[in-house]
Amino acid sequence: MAAAEHNLICYLCVDGAAAALDFYRRAFGATEDQRWTGEDGRIGHARMTVEGMPVYLADEHPEIGVRGPHSYGGTAVSLVLTVADADAAFDAAVAAGATVERPVADQPHGARTGWLRDPFGHRWGITSTTAEVSEEELRGRVGDSYTIS
Repeated sequence: MAAAEHNLICYLCVDGAAAALDFYRRAFGATEDQRWTGEDGRIGHARMTVEGMPVYLADEHPEIGVRGPHSYGGTAVSLVLTVADADAAFDAAVAAGATVERPVADQPHGARTGWLRDPFGHRWGITSTTAEVSEEELRGRVGDSYTIS
């Protein structure tokens, strides 16, 4: 028996998976690896690669309880995408149709991070590491606003 592969793959559900695949290509440089389209035209499963990581995607299938963020009025999950240049990646996502929640800014933990919503309701943090920050330095930067353990 082969050794088990350990990973965690995001599986996104959207209303409009074909359009979402195009958006993720333009916004994040995703490559589409596989697409299963049903007789009704809905995508039952697609696999794409974003920054070297697999991401799965499907159209809504409410008849089996599969719905995207717009059907729920939002999402409780955020995705964080680490890239070499957060500013450039963030700008590309906005140009592709994402909505800015918080612009890219330097963070006390040594990263540049911004937050946006894609047109399908998913929330993304776009981040890049700018400096290694020790725990002591981080404690000094955040002061009493957080307890760090």
